[in-house]
Amino acid sequence: MTPSRNEHTIAVSCEVRGRGYWSGQDVRVVMNPAPAGTGICLIRSDLPSAPCCPATVEHRHDANLRTILQLGDARFEMIEHLMAALVGLEIDNCFVEIDAEELPGLDGSSAAFVESLRHAGLIIQSHPKRRLVVRQRVYVSCDSSWIEVTPSADASVSYEYRLSFDDSTPIKPQSHSLKMSPHRFIREVASARTFITEEQAQILRSQGIASHVTNQDLLILNENGPVDNRLRYSNECARHKLLDMIGDFALAGVEFVGNIVSYRGGHNLNGRMAQQLAELAAQQIPLTTSADQTRKAA
Repeated sequence: MTPSRNEHTIAVSCEVRGRGYWSGQDVRVVMNPAPAGTGICLIRSDLPSAPCCPATVEHRHDANLRTILQLGDARFEMIEHLMAALVGLEIDNCFVEIDAEELPGLDGSSAAFVESLRHAGLIIQSHPKRRLVVRQRVYVSCDSSWIEVTPSADASVSYEYRLSFDDSTPIKPQSHSLKMSPHRFIREVASARTFITEEQAQILRSQGIASHVTNQDLLILNENGPVDNRLRYSNECARHKLLDMIGDFALAGVEFVGNIVSYRGGHNLNGRMAQQLAELAAQQIPLTTSADQTRKAA
């Protein structure tokens, strides 16, 4: 049985700068230490009173191609790569200051966030990390896409993403599996990049969207492979979808133990599963921690 752990925050503040994919706006993201029990809080430092939005599923808004949170007038777009970096490195408490609506696209992966956070270092806090142990199958679907979470035999969390588009796309079927740990997250998925087809890119640019984004800022794919770019992994598209899934599931607000399989899932379906997991966690309050078990044994 894998024991639950204590919560973590970063040792010092760190930052990442870049431009939003959609807006093209320059943005600065500053990640700061936070007390135990805080969770991840996103702060719009450019708005009056610097409103703070907890990074939880109740503030999620449906959107195409990205994940959005909103609390009042404070809106946060394309948060999934930051959230994946925080979860992947087991950083539970963090105040994240953002001076624009959209987080930077960077290279389309979590790599820059991971590098900055690792440089800041980790502090182990006194508060036990809340865990949801999935004890029954949880399933969501939409048309031919689905996600299921099932109990884990070894008290771990594992992800599998199965990518399969129709024959009209140049992106071939592929998959990737990950048994979650910070080391495996960094090695296998943190640097997997956002991707679109060349046809999709041309449509967006014709509408004046993301006109500043170059072929090196993400993966643009046609029938011959990446356009003016190279794959980091042969199955990089599946790895990136798995990265998105990790970031979106973080909005459940709790660490969970279970096996997750997604077939053709995207941000909206990920959000529905995060909602299911959050509701399941609420039913299991108080969640079992190693500290609870020690007190019971005493």
